[in-house]
Amino acid sequence: MSEPCDGPGPGEERGRSQRDVPLFVVGCEDDEQDMGQMEAGMKNEMFREEEMEDDEDESPSERQIVVGICAMMKKSKSKPMTQILERLCKFDYIDVVIFPEEVILEEPVEKWPLCDCLISFHSKGFPLDKAVEYAKLRNPLLINDLNMQYFIQDRREVYRILQEEGIDLPRYGVLNRDPDNPEECNLVEGEDHVEVNGEVFPKPFVEKPVCAEDHNVYIYYPTSAGGGSQRLFRKIGSRSSVYSPESSVRKTGSYIYEEFMPTDGTDVKVYTVGPDYAHAEARKSPALDGKVERDSEGKEIRYPVMLTAMEKLVARKVCLAFKQTVCGFDLLRANGHSFVCDVNGFSFVKNSMKYYDDCAKVLGNMVMRELAPQFHIPWSIPMEAEDIPIVPTTSGTMMELRCVIAIIRHGDRTPKQKMKMEVRHPLFFELFEKYGGYKTGKLKLKKPKQLQEVLDIARLLLVELGQHNDCEIEEKKSKLEQLKTVLEMYGHFSGINRKVQLTYLRNGQPKASSEEEDSKKDGPSLLLVLKWGGELTPAGRVQAEELGRAFRCMYPGGQGDYAGFPGCGLLRLHSTYRHDLKIYASDEGRVQMTAAAFAKGLLALEGELTPILVQMVKSANMNGLLDSDSDSLTDCQQKVKARLHEIMQKDQEFSQDDYLKLAPTGSPSLVNSMDVIENPVKTCDKVYALIQSLTSQIRKRLEDPKSSDLQLYHSETLELMLQRWSKLERDFRMKNGRYDISKIPDIYDCIKYDSQHNASLSLEDTLELFRLSRALADIVIPQEYGISKAEKLDIAQAYCVPLLKKIQLDLQRTHEDEAVNKLHPLYSRGVMSPGRHVRTRLYFTSESHVHSLLSIFRYGGLLDEEKDQQWKQAMDYLSAVTELNYMTQIVIMLYEDNNKDPSSEERFHVELHFSPGVKGCEDEENVPLGFGFRPASSENQDKKPNQGSLEDLSQDQPDQALPVSEPINIQRRSPMIRNRKTGSMEVLSETSPTHSSKGCTSHRLFQSCSRQSPEIKPTSGLGFEGCSMVPSIYPLETLHNSLSLKQVDKFLNAVCESSSEVHAKTMKALSSLFDSQSQTSLYSPQQPLSSSGSETSLRPPSQPLWHGSIPSSAVSSAGPSSPITDASGLNFSFTE
Repeated sequence: MSEPCDGPGPGEERGRSQRDVPLFVVGCEDDEQDMGQMEAGMKNEMFREEEMEDDEDESPSERQIVVGICAMMKKSKSKPMTQILERLCKFDYIDVVIFPEEVILEEPVEKWPLCDCLISFHSKGFPLDKAVEYAKLRNPLLINDLNMQYFIQDRREVYRILQEEGIDLPRYGVLNRDPDNPEECNLVEGEDHVEVNGEVFPKPFVEKPVCAEDHNVYIYYPTSAGGGSQRLFRKIGSRSSVYSPESSVRKTGSYIYEEFMPTDGTDVKVYTVGPDYAHAEARKSPALDGKVERDSEGKEIRYPVMLTAMEKLVARKVCLAFKQTVCGFDLLRANGHSFVCDVNGFSFVKNSMKYYDDCAKVLGNMVMRELAPQFHIPWSIPMEAEDIPIVPTTSGTMMELRCVIAIIRHGDRTPKQKMKMEVRHPLFFELFEKYGGYKTGKLKLKKPKQLQEVLDIARLLLVELGQHNDCEIEEKKSKLEQLKTVLEMYGHFSGINRKVQLTYLRNGQPKASSEEEDSKKDGPSLLLVLKWGGELTPAGRVQAEELGRAFRCMYPGGQGDYAGFPGCGLLRLHSTYRHDLKIYASDEGRVQMTAAAFAKGLLALEGELTPILVQMVKSANMNGLLDSDSDSLTDCQQKVKARLHEIMQKDQEFSQDDYLKLAPTGSPSLVNSMDVIENPVKTCDKVYALIQSLTSQIRKRLEDPKSSDLQLYHSETLELMLQRWSKLERDFRMKNGRYDISKIPDIYDCIKYDSQHNASLSLEDTLELFRLSRALADIVIPQEYGISKAEKLDIAQAYCVPLLKKIQLDLQRTHEDEAVNKLHPLYSRGVMSPGRHVRTRLYFTSESHVHSLLSIFRYGGLLDEEKDQQWKQAMDYLSAVTELNYMTQIVIMLYEDNNKDPSSEERFHVELHFSPGVKGCEDEENVPLGFGFRPASSENQDKKPNQGSLEDLSQDQPDQALPVSEPINIQRRSPMIRNRKTGSMEVLSETSPTHSSKGCTSHRLFQSCSRQSPEIKPTSGLGFEGCSMVPSIYPLETLHNSLSLKQVDKFLNAVCESSSEVHAKTMKALSSLFDSQSQTSLYSPQQPLSSSGSETSLRPPSQPLWHGSIPSSAVSSAGPSSPITDASGLNFSFTE
């Protein structure tokens, strides 16, 4: 017998006319079959029906093979089952009988229909015991073993079997509770971990009921990410999970506790049909935001996935170990490994025609192979030509986006504040010792439990002090009061927004002045520094999410269910595992929350940020990659600060000499600010007077009963606002009457915050204070990162070398490692080269790294602006930018031209884009204009506009401010199209000015939109939270769009090598990075390392690492071309 044919044969038609309701009718294979055989087939069919009533046996030569379906009606009549059985019936000799549900439930097994092969499986309410009894009685061929189905209902047994088979699964512990006395069990619960039978599971961990029918699986998050838990359940409408603030585990019932696997927010579901066939699809993980993605027909959106060879082996093992031919199980892909976390037993793929065909074919062949011989049916296994995958080729000079790297500053935050006090109380010393402060002489306390202990000490001392009255204690008292107020501020601790640092001082604090000498005590003390504020505001979250949403539009493609809205290409890429995305953030709460909010917008997620943070954001406090230890300023920086203070403390107008000293680069933004300031000390006097006026206005407000309990933005009170400003007033003017220049950024920070968020107070003179402090800050902030080019470069290298090396690796790794996640070729229509994936690396960090990185690109010698017109314009634009505000972005994009020779320099092409972030309060008029966003595609004005390039996006959609719900039809093709070499002015002038008739926004990628986030309903016309609008973000500007990868690689090598002492420091940092293998994710469990796709691939010592620039041929070859230097015997490669 060859393939079962699709059309019904004439015999089938006749069969229908002779009976009222046929069972599944036997199909027939060829229309040309001679009639005699057909009649025989028909007779068989009729006998078959009578036989069921008469219970007689027949001579085996003539009869059909009966496949019985014994399951609950909901399952046996489901759409997938019906589709598969219809196809199964097209096998000549197979007949299908469905056991009616009432028979299964009410009749004894002796009265059940007969069958030769049984497909029977447990679901809710199914009498598995009876099915086992029936199988004993009739001994049919079992497609899925019945006894094993008892085990599948108990997660403990499932895990035991998986472990015995040597299948990777998450580290887990079983907690068995006796229902009669649930208190007696081996569970110790800590604040951020549980201990089960002596084994510790730090949060995040997963808690699963032992009964597999119970879908109430909970995930518990660490306090550092905001705590609480995610509760998963069987899908109800559009939800599959919900976030809950509850952080403690369930106290009744038995559970499995297991480590949480940091996947990238998608789960893989695998469906086997026998040991050699597995269909896999990805869906969004229910833990991410609990919103079920549905398509236009209301079905959950899933994407086909290609399994790796290892995963196919796992599928085979699972199928055989559980003796379930048709078997579904779940895979988690994390750290380059695949772990099985659940085995569901019998389940079919929903709505996939290809799967229905395959499944029926495999099952039919299996039944025939086993039973045809004893029924004397002539049958041989059909040979099939494998589906030959047809992959579209590229045409024209198409460029394919291969890699996007972005370095992004965090979003809008509350003002950062700190308070210092010297403490000598023994309780503080005890605390210092308890947490191991004496080892280094320094201690950071961030955990809620630790902060609670500091608060308890403060409360205790205040009670003690209450009994004394003496002026020295008074000052201390106010500081202790402040310590207590800040620690009590939110009514609960979450490690994201406050920290206490204790530093051991052997001889107490150095004396400030002679009159204080007498009052000072000798002996050791602790310097307590309390830091608070600096949290991401709601506006900051909205900004980050908006930017994430806009970022989607940089990616090619967009077919299928998502075609209605912009950026759908990225979502499809991501879900089919061809988007290799990693998001890194430094360990500051505001930076991590920005990263989570951005991920939420980028991947169209909903709901709370905590689950997104835990799953998507990797912490990169990997020794300076994104964090700067502000205590360890370089010598160069100290000198620069001293010079800055000296110039800014002259009580005279800036001289020509001062201009040369302060702005040797002649940057217009600096010169303009110096023009505004004229005399720095006089300006500081004005600023000081304005702050005094501000604090007295706030005090008056406080006396007014109407406004005393006024709620300001982000639940600040007038009290707290006054504390903020009066502290600045105290600190800005020092005792000797000079000004502390280092406070200028803080003053600007506060006034910027209040004029944006608390404008409703309408205090006087705030704009003048804003204008002056801004002019001062525009000098002080950028110049702290170096005044001359050499200094800027030196300081930038101190911050950025680890990050630059990482960027260099990201660019090189793109063309290796192609095998990671390939898309099934049959599903890749409309994807340019389906095997390829786009790599995205997002680095969220603070101002210092963004300033430094920009300095490196500007002054590191990437291009010569004398020779390169495009670069000269870019440099002019950058020097006119006054501040790198929140959400500043530096974006590097790598394209590949598949038509160029792989060894040619033109094959890989790099672009550099930049945006100064959020718009300030009133800088609409004097904004420096760049030349728009010009990706590789925008040089083809002569071609038809439907190019799929980004500028159509801005024309179709003059402003991103359309609500997402409106379908925006953007015709975009996947690759970027490129046809002329740029760099020459004429091409540029064609692209930018010609569009100016349509308004200068034509090429802007992210239109400056101030759309409110959909979740936040504006109230009373003032924006949300009572006041404050969300300012929009400047669109990306292209700095250069025709660099070769070789150029960039050489440049990065040169910059990294040029500072050898910096280099030594990096090496030290890097080697310590590999002391901990588990930096893969913020909260990732320890993982066995594998070099496949794991975060950290340790290389064998034989292979050296990192040396100078790499010839371009090596770069684009498929072999591992990791950058290599003499790492003096350190053998490791960078983490991904």
